[in-house]
Amino acid sequence: MDRVSHALGIESFYRRPGLEGAHEKGGVEWQIGYFRRNHLVPVPEVASLAELNEMVDRWDLQDESRGIRSRARTVGEYFAVEAPLLKPLPTELFETVRLFTPRVDRYSQIAVQTNRYSVPVRLIGRTVRVMLHAIHLIVHDRGLEVARHERLSTKAGSRLELDHYLEALIRKPGAFPGATALEQARCAGKFTPVHDDWWAAARAAHGDKDGTKDLIEVLLLGRRMSHEHIVAGLATALRAGALTADAVALEARKAAEADELAASAPAPATLPCPSRLGGSGRRSRFCPTGGWRICRPTPGRCPRWPPTASCYDCAA
Repeated sequence: MDRVSHALGIESFYRRPGLEGAHEKGGVEWQIGYFRRNHLVPVPEVASLAELNEMVDRWDLQDESRGIRSRARTVGEYFAVEAPLLKPLPTELFETVRLFTPRVDRYSQIAVQTNRYSVPVRLIGRTVRVMLHAIHLIVHDRGLEVARHERLSTKAGSRLELDHYLEALIRKPGAFPGATALEQARCAGKFTPVHDDWWAAARAAHGDKDGTKDLIEVLLLGRRMSHEHIVAGLATALRAGALTADAVALEARKAAEADELAASAPAPATLPCPSRLGGSGRRSRFCPTGGWRICRPTPGRCPRWPPTASCYDCAA
């Protein structure tokens, strides 16, 4: 705790013994109980700790609009008053990690505590540097990040990334169907039914060995293209009967270009229906059949744009 206090530039006054710190425990416990009752009951269902942390961040922001009993201001308004009085945040990040230096075994895996994690096969035999965080771990080799995994909370478990083994599997495609990394990719949703359908069609057309190699080449595209575009390319190629990796790459690029065009296209302008008051006091609207006319909107109908005469009882 002293290291944390020194790194963040804070004074740990909440640990004061005796009467000086007697009032702190109750306030902290009440705030924890309030948060638990209002946000964690019933227990939220999440897919990962990262998703839970995002939910907690949203709840913290929502809490800024909360009022405490009869106080005149909200939590956020009180914090806005106190914020200028606080010390600035530290410029250097204080890493709350544990460091390990395991050796990569012949299965392209490292052992961290009681669990095993995969790394790229090119690192077999090397010693790597692992930073173990609370919810994930990062593997570095010669200062470069080479792998990142969600931390396992079980014992004697394994987390294998299919992409780490593709260079070895393309040389031995017969090991691909029974690979543990493939099964974990299916469970994680990274290897979709579209992959399976295209793979089955490719094996039927080119044989098991060549069809599996084509699939592995498609998976290698994921290193420079997004997963969504590759799945779209697989689906389009499968419908067209194009069972080669080059055809999938072409269709995936088309899907990426279509998304880029859609994102860069300006939003269609929504113009209001021009209107003005006529001399008789009735509302005058533009009718495409005869310019400006005195029109009586049909009850219960709303004007549309582009304007049409079908929703009006127009009189010259």
